[in-house]
Amino acid sequence: MESGLEERADWALACLGPGQSLHLLHARFERHEFAPHAHEELTVGVTVGGEEIIDYRGERVRSGIGSIVVLMPDEAHTGRPASGCEGYAYRSMYPGAALMSEGSVGLPNFRDAVIDDPELSTALRVAHSELSLTDDPLETESRIPWLLTALARRHGSGVLCVPDRVVGARGIAVGVRDRLVEAVVEPPSLAELAGELGLSRYQLLRAFRDTFGMPPYAWLAQHRVMRARTLLEAGMKPAEVAGLVGFADQAHLTRWFRRVTGATPAAYRNSVQDGSR
Repeated sequence: MESGLEERADWALACLGPGQSLHLLHARFERHEFAPHAHEELTVGVTVGGEEIIDYRGERVRSGIGSIVVLMPDEAHTGRPASGCEGYAYRSMYPGAALMSEGSVGLPNFRDAVIDDPELSTALRVAHSELSLTDDPLETESRIPWLLTALARRHGSGVLCVPDRVVGARGIAVGVRDRLVEAVVEPPSLAELAGELGLSRYQLLRAFRDTFGMPPYAWLAQHRVMRARTLLEAGMKPAEVAGLVGFADQAHLTRWFRRVTGATPAAYRNSVQDGSR
């Protein structure tokens, strides 16, 4: 981590549907040392720069770049830069017990504060970074329960996991897909859809991903892009199209349009308009 950078702690609030949210923190410290403190929620973080020393459960542990840090609720801990290190940076989230238990019965226990799992570490870091920049509840719901369940199943203990296989999974997934198509601009939350089916969000996500090969928010985004193409081909401008197909703004449309088609909406519109002359 570069020296001389400003110490900062940037908080964001990711919406998980009506009445539920998740705090996200992106912090960077060169000298700051936390006093002993605890959180009401679970702490799930990824170290993204430098090294941090954490005092936790009577032990002193070290977290380096790529380490996953998991601290249980109401457990006192500290944090400070490692000796000889120019500081540390991390991305963390603070899920409550209900959210952490989407794929299990009860809150899992994590014996180790520092976990080595490069694949999951990368997924958590990328999700945290991208969710800090979006206000799409469906995307947050599609990513966070899935990742937290993976964390609990790989590294937690003391819980009974809910079954992965859902009876009638394909029918469930097709029904969810149809609901998303019907309400493309303001889709229902996964919590609402799962509740109607008597499932957890994790179980609904499992059924959908097994059927369509991607989570609901990604499927819906691609469906919105296909609808946007039709409107762009008709001569509408990207800024007009974005809201009509359910994207928050033109930037959101552009991000997904490029992912799916390889071109920006403006470039696509211009190319098809030129070709029709």
